[in-house]
Amino acid sequence: MSRYIDANLIRGEAVVYQARPHWILFLSWRSLLTLGLLPLVEYVTSEFAVTNKRVIMKIGWISRQVLELNLHKIESVNVDQSLLGRLLGYGTITVIGTGGTRETFDRIAHPLAFRKAFQEQESEFEDALDRQRASSSTAKATP
Repeated sequence: MSRYIDANLIRGEAVVYQARPHWILFLSWRSLLTLGLLPLVEYVTSEFAVTNKRVIMKIGWISRQVLELNLHKIESVNVDQSLLGRLLGYGTITVIGTGGTRETFDRIAHPLAFRKAFQEQESEFEDALDRQRASSSTAKATP
């Protein structure tokens, strides 16, 4: 598991799915010009996870871009894939929060699996809320 994610899990939180950047990072002009050093740093320092309570995404080491959103504060997780992305298994993930937050993360390996993990956790979270509401309304109804 990743260091940032491990260090920032809250009580009762568990990682359900974790993703990494795709190796396609290393096939670029930036990689060629820096002898692969910049893509390697990006690959090693990027962490993406779906937990049972939130979505955590971090890119960078010295300068960081971090997104941590509770599941109930996320409207959607969108996936964009080019033809090459579909063939090689990478894409762009865009997380849209309820307050209009829109964060995009490029060249993520297996983006559809990431979105599916989010959707499953969101569904479980909503089911748990429904059960809690039903039990509290039943408790109020009985004298």
